[in-house]
Amino acid sequence: MDIASLIGLVGCLGMIAGAMISSGGIGMFVDVPSLLIVIGGTFFAVMYRSTLPTFLSSFGTLVKIFMPGAKKHDELITRLTELAGIARKDGMMALEGQEVPDKFFEKGLQMLVDGADENKLTAQLNREIKAMKARHEDMTGVFQAWVDLAPAMGMIGTLVGLVAMLGNMADPKAIGPAMAVALLTTLYGAMVANCIFMPVVTKLQGYSTHELLYREMVVMGLKFISRGESPRNITDQLVANLPPKIQAKLEAEAA
Repeated sequence: MDIASLIGLVGCLGMIAGAMISSGGIGMFVDVPSLLIVIGGTFFAVMYRSTLPTFLSSFGTLVKIFMPGAKKHDELITRLTELAGIARKDGMMALEGQEVPDKFFEKGLQMLVDGADENKLTAQLNREIKAMKARHEDMTGVFQAWVDLAPAMGMIGTLVGLVAMLGNMADPKAIGPAMAVALLTTLYGAMVANCIFMPVVTKLQGYSTHELLYREMVVMGLKFISRGESPRNITDQLVANLPPKIQAKLEAEAA
């Protein structure tokens, strides 16, 4: 569970709700036509902008904001170092059936066992990394569309409200509801874009960068194992990708 995401979302919406309550109550900030324009309009505009499978998959991706399941780089280096020691001592065939933390790692390790050379191993795994990046970019693009389109729908709602207000100036009772649509659509658009989906985009980009580094380290480690490099040398080269605190921890363990 990503506590920062949960607390951040609840806290942000809570602060806004508190300001609304202190300004006269939540009820005055709820307007059905404004919600239809911003939420409904943005929903269908994002669908129009995306492919249907990608759009539908985006709802499942939202779970990853709170439960990312990020892999640990330090544990990866430790496991690669252990496998390097096994390979140097007993040969590549000894890596058959060794436990690894994920399918990508398992596939690369099996390629080594099956006798794939460094070039074939690197080319295959890099193709998978490239495909992963494309999937992540498509998914992030769906949420970026919410960020782009929600304020635009809010502006459309504002114009609708202003037209309705100016067209009914003779009826004082119609001015208030029309003005509410004009103002609340802008509010809803700003909230949807900045309080909900912009943090989602940033989080997904961060998770994607984390996963990309993880996979690149898998490829690097397997290449080093295929060359027969020493476990200590592999550790030294891989820890360069990590923060100094974790580097010091791994180097101390390897010593």
